[in-house]
Amino acid sequence: MKFAILIYDDVEPIDIGGTAGVLSMARRFEDSIEIMCVAEEAGEVRFAGGVRAIADYGYDTCPDFDVLIVTGGPGWIRQAGTPATVDFVKRASRRATVVSVCTGAMILAAAGLADGRAVTTRRRSGPGETAPLDLLSDRAPAAKPREALLVDTGSVVTGGGVTLAIDVTFHLLERFFGTGLRDRTAALMEYDRALAANARHLDVVRESPAAPPGAA
Repeated sequence: MKFAILIYDDVEPIDIGGTAGVLSMARRFEDSIEIMCVAEEAGEVRFAGGVRAIADYGYDTCPDFDVLIVTGGPGWIRQAGTPATVDFVKRASRRATVVSVCTGAMILAAAGLADGRAVTTRRRSGPGETAPLDLLSDRAPAAKPREALLVDTGSVVTGGGVTLAIDVTFHLLERFFGTGLRDRTAALMEYDRALAANARHLDVVRESPAAPPGAA
């Protein structure tokens, strides 16, 4: 199963660690998992804080994938207004499950994927910031923001903030491979207690999206 992780300048490194890191550990038990990074152009990407990484593919050269994970970070503002990124996410949604972690939900909103859906993102704000969950209401009036660990509406999954990228990725392991792979990977990472604790304190919302206006 192929997972593509969307990265861009000023993405938060923890979003990459929380997604690619869990998938990498899961590959020890399930070698059908493939991971690739995609950006507007293949090559070097500068993360928030100055860390650099390499995108395997650009939007125009990216091979098919089953899941697209859209990461968050300060760079989301620019990406949500970048036509190439918004179009790539829209096109991906026609053939793959699209997932956001943290403020990656804002990019999904720009692509129209939050409309008519329950969605979530980071709940808390930094100094001088509006909480992203509140900002989501302004940017996607047709969305239904929820305070949650994650929201799974089938073809679109949105996750909460920062370290919850780890929990969202475990949810994907459970959804696509079953609880066995999830539990073995969590135990290997020594994250099993944290996973259970987060689930006790924050809701995992499963909901079907609303039908579009005028649908039969």
